[in-house]
Amino acid sequence: MNPLPAYAEATPAGLRMRLRVTPKAARDGVDGPQTLSDGSDVLAVRVRAVADKGAANKAVAQLVAKWLGVAPSTVEVARGTTARVKILTVAGTPGDLAATLCERSSLPA
Repeated sequence: MNPLPAYAEATPAGLRMRLRVTPKAARDGVDGPQTLSDGSDVLAVRVRAVADKGAANKAVAQLVAKWLGVAPSTVEVARGTTARVKILTVAGTPGDLAATLCERSSLPA
């Protein structure tokens, strides 16, 4: 299996990723890996949606799904629905998802 970025881990059902989300941004986008002040690694993501009634969470799931090239139904906010730092799960074959994530993160496959 490919080495994963520090913000992701393989699970039997797919991947688990730690994200830092900026809602109500000027644009939607994946900004790349960041290290938070507590030393933890995250994938920085920004969405135009506001953090109201789950709109930002839905936008994050759709953005990450598009970024990874998977169906939006496979991406879910597992923890942190009301926080900026979220845990997302992506269902699928762990090896394939890891290869795609490494490619998108500009890591050697």
